[in-house]
Amino acid sequence: MLIDLLQADLAALDAASLRRVRRSVGTPCGPRVVVDGRPMLAFCSNDYLGLAGDPALAEALKAGAARWGVGAGASHLVSGHYAVHDELEGKLAAFVGCERALYLSAGYLANSGAIPALVGRGDAIFSDRLNHASLIDGARLSGADLHRYPHGDVAALEQALASSQRQRKLIVSDAVFSMDGDIAPLPELLALAGRYDAWLMVDDAHGFGVLGPQGRGTLAHFGLASWRLIYVGTLGKAAGVAGAFVAGDSRVIEWLLQKARTYIFTTGAPPAMAHTLLASLDLIAAGDARRARLSEGIAQLRAELHPAPWRLMDSTTPIQPVVIGDNEATLAVARALWDQGLWVPAIRPPTVPQGSARLRISLSAAHTAEDVQRLTEAINRLPRGSA
Repeated sequence: MLIDLLQADLAALDAASLRRVRRSVGTPCGPRVVVDGRPMLAFCSNDYLGLAGDPALAEALKAGAARWGVGAGASHLVSGHYAVHDELEGKLAAFVGCERALYLSAGYLANSGAIPALVGRGDAIFSDRLNHASLIDGARLSGADLHRYPHGDVAALEQALASSQRQRKLIVSDAVFSMDGDIAPLPELLALAGRYDAWLMVDDAHGFGVLGPQGRGTLAHFGLASWRLIYVGTLGKAAGVAGAFVAGDSRVIEWLLQKARTYIFTTGAPPAMAHTLLASLDLIAAGDARRARLSEGIAQLRAELHPAPWRLMDSTTPIQPVVIGDNEATLAVARALWDQGLWVPAIRPPTVPQGSARLRISLSAAHTAEDVQRLTEAINRLPRGSA
């Protein structure tokens, strides 16, 4: 019976130490949370600037709901697009240095909708092998030829581009890779896009708000600008709220508005959220002190942590992965930290490649030096023999 097959599949997940567990948080997002009824120090959130629980944004959301109500009522192209959405899109575009932006309800919708709108059957996509699932799914939905090049391998990408005869070509890459924490070689990717007449779509989910002057993102970090660039920013991580946006040349954004199914066929994002995001952008722009504290925490962790024989990956971003390798051993380490009141997630395949299970340490500007020290000392004390 079908239900028996499903039960067998669940048992197989258990046997491979791959079943995911959902925790229930009983407090606002922050380093100190109550999880499943237990006080914990958390190193697992993407709230890099500590804005998700900021009282100023809570007040902005309250004011936005009072002004705009709760729901949008319809899709953006019917009656669910409000003046505050226009204001937010204009402010987002200016913030990242693009002509125009399109605001969507989630990063997954942005990526999985934009790619099939830009390319389709008979076209070609060139995707970094470690790209986020939303980019992979968008590529598959498009029906275009999919070429996955080895992670960060610019030479392999150029070889694939040179051998392609397709008229429309799209290079797709995370800006900051969500499980490794490294930054893509975007200047080299943009140079290849120009050389081979391709678009370059950059998912800056983990760079927006953190990298670049005033947190304007990874393109600003590198000083890049081009009509070939299609920029995706996520608003539920460093921005502390929810949603995402696609920014670029005004003609590209107009095309996405006309053709991106994940934008056209879903209810508009709540206008109160857009009101809140206007306040969040102000906090990001004025957040140099937060970014400085975040940088100090990253440097402290890398100086104090001694993970050998495990491997602390080479990352200058808030994502600091410790690769252990074996699934069961990684879960055991995460449980040992949990028992000490430290919440650090164990990331396993298929989120990461086979044999590279890891602790994914995420740092925030809201973490103190004492918080980071408590984590590093706990990891340094852990036995290594079972790994």
